[in-house]
Amino acid sequence: MTIKQLLLAAGLSAAVIAGPTPRAATEIIDQVVAIVDDDIIMASELRERLGAVTDSLQARGVDMPPEDVLIRETLDRLILESIQLQKGMRVGVRISDAQLDAALQRIAAQNGMGLEQFRTALEQQGQSYNDMREQVRREMIIQRVQAGNVNQRIQITDKEVDNFLATEEGQKLTQPEYHIVHALLAVSPDASKAEVAAARAHVEDLARRIQSGEPFDKAVSASGGRYRFSGGDLGWRKLDDLPSLFIAVAPTLAAGETADPIRSDSGFHLVHMAEVRGGDQIVSQTEVRHILIKPSEILGDDEARELAASLKARAEAGEHFADLARQYSKDIGSAQEGGELGWTMPGQMVPEFEQAVNDTAVGEISDPVRTQFGWHIVKVEGRREQDMTEEAIRARARDYLHNRKYQEELDAWLRQVRDEAFVDIK
Repeated sequence: MTIKQLLLAAGLSAAVIAGPTPRAATEIIDQVVAIVDDDIIMASELRERLGAVTDSLQARGVDMPPEDVLIRETLDRLILESIQLQKGMRVGVRISDAQLDAALQRIAAQNGMGLEQFRTALEQQGQSYNDMREQVRREMIIQRVQAGNVNQRIQITDKEVDNFLATEEGQKLTQPEYHIVHALLAVSPDASKAEVAAARAHVEDLARRIQSGEPFDKAVSASGGRYRFSGGDLGWRKLDDLPSLFIAVAPTLAAGETADPIRSDSGFHLVHMAEVRGGDQIVSQTEVRHILIKPSEILGDDEARELAASLKARAEAGEHFADLARQYSKDIGSAQEGGELGWTMPGQMVPEFEQAVNDTAVGEISDPVRTQFGWHIVKVEGRREQDMTEEAIRARARDYLHNRKYQEELDAWLRQVRDEAFVDIK
């Protein structure tokens, strides 16, 4: 189909794009503009999307592309969306109402609103909340289809990670980051020795109070009198991006610690480490086994709990926990390994399970605990502090390399699925 034919089929012209059609204009009958595998794209869909694209470009002050280019690119995007949505339907990608509500709440929060406020604001702007809801659902399906297909195309080798970490970019990426709050008590260059000594005594007393547990912000703001501090939150910074005065002290502070006062030509500085990320990663780990009993139509929830409790009693009476797990546990991934989950870290398990692990002593078995999966009994076999610094550094480098490759692989995949699809532009 030529551009002119496409314009006529969509009922579009430069006047239509620029503004509403005069009443006297001939009514446009909806028709198919493209067939995409098992789906069709209607002229009304193309008109609606063109209107949205045009509004967006105008709102951002972007020069409008030529009309034929705008229509062709918009139709191409609709075709690609259709291909991906059909792939999602074929593999059973579904977005639940709860997931959709959570996504819309995040969008509303980004705009400084609650969900109902956001809905009202949309309606006041003449937009349909339900239409936006369905558009977000479509976008979430497309994102999942893209991630599922593109991620499997990306392989990051250990050699790539090694080579990246050896570069200046890699070393800077994996440097620790510091969130520092700073307070400066200025001292005039003309101050007398007595004035300098008094300022020093005041700052040192303040530092001792903070180091003893008084909140940094509260202590500094309450200083008052003739001793007023300037400074503030420096935000997240890598070591090389910190003021030179703080480079030596930052690595010596853990999160929540305040350094002893630092003297400079400007006065006395208090440096408080609010947070640290990316430094030494010492992680508390727990070695765990468990038995999972799942309620079913045959085994009710109360009966499942009773069975879990009876298995605990049998294990405490001398039966091997691992043997009981192999016989009774419904966790396919661990049952044949005697319920072994290995060394677990905080945040790795669902909250109820993790709480049971934390509350159970080494060598002991927990009471039955309910999670979304069913009833568990948990045996804690050991605890340790593990240095995961190297693993954390390599994981960050691997994520960075993966993200850098993602767009390239996504573009290649989109070209591939477009070439493989049956597309007939009418």
